[in-house]
Amino acid sequence: MSLIEQAAKRLEQLRKAGVELPDEEVPTQQQMRTPPRPEMAREPAKQATSAPAAQSSKRIELDLQAIGAAGLLVPQSTNSRLANEYRVIKRPLISNAMGKGATPVANGNLIMVTSALPGEGKSFTAINLAMSIAMEMDNTVMLVDADVARPSILNMLGLPPAEGLMDVVSENSVDISGVLLRTNVEKLSILPSGTMHPRATELLSSDAMIRLLEDMAKRYEDRIIIFDSPPLLLTTEARALATHMGQIVVVVRAEETLETAVKEALSTIEACPLKMLVLNQVRQGAGEGYGYGYSLAYGYGNEK
Repeated sequence: MSLIEQAAKRLEQLRKAGVELPDEEVPTQQQMRTPPRPEMAREPAKQATSAPAAQSSKRIELDLQAIGAAGLLVPQSTNSRLANEYRVIKRPLISNAMGKGATPVANGNLIMVTSALPGEGKSFTAINLAMSIAMEMDNTVMLVDADVARPSILNMLGLPPAEGLMDVVSENSVDISGVLLRTNVEKLSILPSGTMHPRATELLSSDAMIRLLEDMAKRYEDRIIIFDSPPLLLTTEARALATHMGQIVVVVRAEETLETAVKEALSTIEACPLKMLVLNQVRQGAGEGYGYGYSLAYGYGNEK
């Protein structure tokens, strides 16, 4: 006699003896032999499996107090004279970058900051301009150290050297996520110059660089990209980079840079449709406050 038959016989005996039993169905032999559903057994393993995480940008903390003490613009100094000067400087640049200027500008959100010669304050201007744009309500900004021969952005911001632009271009890639630095200034990110390369000029003129710039320019509609480039009369890298820019800011040191040097520098970037001259370290008159400031001129093409 099988186990099922024995169980059924015993239940019948209990009923005849007057024992009340719950109204349950006696399981059939087939039900007793049926194993758990395979899909239920596999469910925990399915939940434990996850897709590999995508590569993300590295987050770094800028020491804003030290940066401010070094004379650079920081988000907390919204009412300072420096902040007000950069509001004047950035306004036409943002307008053209976002397509709100009088004339549409191709790659208007790619802005190169340069100078005729070293020591005129181009890196100082690039950092301050990026910080000022990061204070905007509607724009984000990426600061690119494109002075591949003498990079200084990371050092000025108190950061160690890191991989960046040259590493991405040399790998013929448009993916900057692994080398992009997100900062504690909410709308500011930094792309370091990266590893020095003996053929930097060729890389900046290459198809790989063009593809990277096109991707950077179009990936985010609200993003403005500031390039700190080498001086125009010192190396050829700046001229190679300038051919891809929509706007160029040329920093001129007051009472120091010769007019002939400025004219020669401007002649090397004739192809860029929009150029701004920022006169750095202008000495103020007796009725204009004290210290040094900025003055600017803005023009289209080769206008004087």
